[in-house]
Amino acid sequence: MRASCTPLKAPLRRPERLASSGRFAWVLLLAPLLLLPTSSDACDDPPRFVSMKPQGTLKPSYSPGEQILHECRLGFQPITPGQVLALVCQDNNTWSSLQEGCKRRRCPNLADPTNGQVILVNGSTEFGSEVHYVCNNGYYLLGTNISYCEVSSGTGVNWSDNPPTCEKILCQPPPEIQNGKYTNSHKDVFEYNEVVTYSCDPSNGPDEYSLVGESKLTCIGNGEWSSQPPQCKVVKCVYPAIEYGTIVSGFGPKYYYKATVVLKCNEGFNLHGNSVVVCGENSTWEPELPKCIKVSIPPSTQSPIPSTQPPVPSVSVSTRSTQHPVPSVSVSTRSTQHPIPNVSDSKPTSPTMTSGLSHPGHPPRPTDASPPNGAEGLGAGYIVLVIVAVLIGVGLLLCLYCCFCRQRKKGLK
Repeated sequence: MRASCTPLKAPLRRPERLASSGRFAWVLLLAPLLLLPTSSDACDDPPRFVSMKPQGTLKPSYSPGEQILHECRLGFQPITPGQVLALVCQDNNTWSSLQEGCKRRRCPNLADPTNGQVILVNGSTEFGSEVHYVCNNGYYLLGTNISYCEVSSGTGVNWSDNPPTCEKILCQPPPEIQNGKYTNSHKDVFEYNEVVTYSCDPSNGPDEYSLVGESKLTCIGNGEWSSQPPQCKVVKCVYPAIEYGTIVSGFGPKYYYKATVVLKCNEGFNLHGNSVVVCGENSTWEPELPKCIKVSIPPSTQSPIPSTQPPVPSVSVSTRSTQHPVPSVSVSTRSTQHPIPNVSDSKPTSPTMTSGLSHPGHPPRPTDASPPNGAEGLGAGYIVLVIVAVLIGVGLLLCLYCCFCRQRKKGLK
């Protein structure tokens, strides 16, 4: 028996492993491609419209050639009756063009209510619009003041509320007051803007009643008046006397409600407060009466201002003349001579004033200097005496001259 020495060979499996690993690599390469979007034969979601909606339920997708029919939404109606409103999926997977084919329905036109009016907020009565109701002056609104055009039963539209009405505004009679009355008190109802006037009754006492408050009330609606009623009562203020002061205007024996007085202070006093006061409803002056305060002169803190003028010298008047003596007159004659007395001792012809002040170009005058206060009367007397003496001297000279002339004429004869 012979034994074979040929080594046994193991089966080859390497190609199978290579094949399996290759398939795995192809899977990895193709996986991202599977995730990429692929083209389909369907249109995207159809567009939406404001006035239209699709009929029935939409399908998940639509193939080319399929269509979606539309109809008008509630509150809308076809613009063209009988028109087919359809969207078609085209061969290029896009929808055909379709415009809005419906328009808003209109609510019925509204008439203005009696004594009122309708305001169209949107300017029209179309579906979704709004209107406001208002009443004329003197009337109030009874009902809803706002209404909307909305969908009613079926496919129509109508207003949300019934139109309101405008009723006349009325007031109940105003309150009565003590010691007074008002006009038209016999009426049970007062209309809007109607006015009543209050007045006071005559007083049984020494003082009359004053109407305090508004005398006229106006009906402003729903039982309300423009203000509270007034009062009729005695309002009397005391005499407005102030110390060191007087009344300028507003005099009267009595001072009742709203009496007005103007006051002022005497000379040397300052007024503290208001100069005009009015008698108020509580029988007091409003504002309160002022006071007169004496004016206080504070002591002067300024030093005396020195005079810039030179002192005026005193003037002394003497009876002795400061002029040169009058020269003697000598007349010589052949026959007889009578000596003419010397007139040098005669009185001065004019007074001479000596002043310490003189102005260049102007002679000194008696008024340029003022005599002392104590010698003012005495100086005037001296001046009069000097003038009289001068006049007498002049008269004597004239007499002597006349006598001399006569004697000379006699000597010539």
